[in-house]
Amino acid sequence: MATREATWAYRDDHDDFARTFYRRFGEGVVSSIGVGTYLGDPTDGRDDAYHDAVVTALEGGINLVDTAINYRHQRSERVVGRAVADADVDREAVVVATKGGFVPFDGERPADPGAFVRSEYLDTGIVDREELVRGQHCLAPAFIDDQLDRSLSNLGLETIDLYYVHNPETQLADNSREAVYDRLEATFERLEERAGAGDIRHYGVATWEAFRVPQDHDSYLSLPEVVERARTAADSAGNAATHFRAVQLPFNVRMADAFTVEAHEGADGPQSALWFAHEAGLDVFTSASIMQGQLADAIPADVAARLAGETDAQRAINFARSAPGVTSSLVGTGSVEHARENVDAGRYEPLGADAFDAVFE
Repeated sequence: MATREATWAYRDDHDDFARTFYRRFGEGVVSSIGVGTYLGDPTDGRDDAYHDAVVTALEGGINLVDTAINYRHQRSERVVGRAVADADVDREAVVVATKGGFVPFDGERPADPGAFVRSEYLDTGIVDREELVRGQHCLAPAFIDDQLDRSLSNLGLETIDLYYVHNPETQLADNSREAVYDRLEATFERLEERAGAGDIRHYGVATWEAFRVPQDHDSYLSLPEVVERARTAADSAGNAATHFRAVQLPFNVRMADAFTVEAHEGADGPQSALWFAHEAGLDVFTSASIMQGQLADAIPADVAARLAGETDAQRAINFARSAPGVTSSLVGTGSVEHARENVDAGRYEPLGADAFDAVFE
């Protein structure tokens, strides 16, 4: 588990970064650039490349690694676990985040995916058929319990620092919004219990559309309502305060909805997801910081001119982590070369609030 003492010591060991590279997370600190592990084929060669990239990033100054049990059919979690163990860094200096919600295959895509899901999850009673949406997504507490246990095993960890419920808006395909909130509350209560047992330190919600679309959108979920359900879950679990700590959502030069769409009711009226999260004391971790590579060489010229960095990828990363309220921006890092480039992006100061507004405009 990442600790206050170890993460601050890690920051002190990497004092060649820009002044604001490390940011508060809980009692400790986390790098404002994180390693993402979503993309890539489920092959041994890709595993090796990821392993070396994660080790390079961890030893270079990035102490946040983000993954999910379904990424590359559980291979990404297993690679992250090996890399954290092999890197010449203190485990307690590294923040490891993962997610559960999508039914994962194991190592590779099976010849008959439906048969795999039936035998592994339905026939065993881990998932009830009515809880399964689109044949691939479940939010039931028993399923998340099972997935958390598998993630702990895959990662080789005693405690996961940040555990996300993965894309809960998927449930809206078959369920009312109120029913999804109810399912989230039940799962949050289970996660509060797992936090109390020491299996996770914090939890949150990782989304793709839910928090950055208007209220009338089919994928919309209210961040204030989600926060309230987490507080209720903490009370039900007998915890003095909720362990709900973070949200993850896409944010980049071309996908800035989390900054612009005011869809969440705050004390003074509708707010953007970023602004509401900031006022609620939540950490925000942005995904798709370079649009899965699309911004690596295609950032708009007028925007690039105002951002620091030697490459478009670095400038895109620095735009994402400059947004108000962002704790860290995740970047897919599948090679040692990319790991070094991403690490070096942190040697540039992000934009201040006024400069960010000017670039955004």
